[in-house]
Amino acid sequence: MSKSTGCCRDFLHYVFDYETPKTLVIPSIRVGFVFRFTQLLVVLYTVGYVCVVQKAYQETDSVVSTVTTKVKGFAFTNISDMEPRFWDVADYIIPPQVFRTCSSLPKGDHSFFVLTNLVMTPGQTQSRCAELPNPSTTCVDDCDCVEGYDDPRGNGIRTGLCENYSSTVKTCEVLSWCPLEIDANLPKRPLLAAAENFTVLIKNSITYPKFNFHKRNILPHINSSYLKTCEYSRKTDPDCPIFRLRHILAEAGEDFQDMAVKGGVLGILIDWSCDLDWWPGKCRPKYTFRRLDDKHPDNNVAPGYNFRFAKYYKTPEGEETRTLIKAYGIRFDVIVFGTAGKFGIVPTIVNLGAALSFLSLVPMVADWFMLTCMKKRDLYSRQKVTYLVEEPQTESVSDVHSCFVL
Repeated sequence: MSKSTGCCRDFLHYVFDYETPKTLVIPSIRVGFVFRFTQLLVVLYTVGYVCVVQKAYQETDSVVSTVTTKVKGFAFTNISDMEPRFWDVADYIIPPQVFRTCSSLPKGDHSFFVLTNLVMTPGQTQSRCAELPNPSTTCVDDCDCVEGYDDPRGNGIRTGLCENYSSTVKTCEVLSWCPLEIDANLPKRPLLAAAENFTVLIKNSITYPKFNFHKRNILPHINSSYLKTCEYSRKTDPDCPIFRLRHILAEAGEDFQDMAVKGGVLGILIDWSCDLDWWPGKCRPKYTFRRLDDKHPDNNVAPGYNFRFAKYYKTPEGEETRTLIKAYGIRFDVIVFGTAGKFGIVPTIVNLGAALSFLSLVPMVADWFMLTCMKKRDLYSRQKVTYLVEEPQTESVSDVHSCFVL
């Protein structure tokens, strides 16, 4: 019975014993240094990193953007395989509508394509001709050609006949646009090498809906006269929205003439990160440039960027013909991003509470150091925790009465 009573008493003590903080002054420079140094680290983290670097006292919003572009420039070509030709913006910005609505691009992005090189196959008509020779199309007789077979990597639907492609090679005949394109005859130098001097005007309007903030990259001090003469330069004219293509590639560490042979993808990155606690006029776009497609020197399979399109005609006899163009060029992706911040009472209170909670942990660090690393840790441990044993006769009825009277 006494054992049961003792267990019950211990349980009651465990549940209802009250612990109150006890102030213990430790005359030790080492413990005091650890305590103050830990406090300093917390303050530096809160003020230096949370407030200054992260600006955690601010509310934030992501940019909403729209972009339009206008390319200008012209070129003249006079090569042996093609008639002399003058090229203007309607010829080399192709196709104009595809890259403005391309669903594969991230939201807020805009692209335009500049033709720099091409393989042209004129005078194609829907007829029958021998397929281009490769291991899957060469044949000996008609038995090697299955009628109606359409190879996705081929150029048409097989007719079932084996025809002479040349005096030494026979291939399966196909129903297709003939003559077939031979894209191995790509010029080694870009046909439109003069495209490096073309310019592009980028008009970019942005908004931060949460803060009702609107701005565009054509800043208030820019007028029509200025736009007619300015050209972007990171050092001398960083506010001009007109860029020369050669300089864009140079900023990205690329040579225009090398990239123009087989094409590629280049990013024009516009950063609108702004601190709206300061003067709104300081919120300005920052331009950077980067090549986006893979340019690995050891893996050059399917390099560059190209696509095909055709121009259709009708002969006086009513026969439909077309000119097939395999276009190589540079696709410019305009990528707009940014985050704006402005003082907010809610994030300020939240981060202030977090800072105070960190400060409350500082004594725990000092106690750990004192009870673990100091030579007098046993003495400190005995003095830090004291269990009070009350004696019934020490507290008289008069003391209790006077306590309640007070």
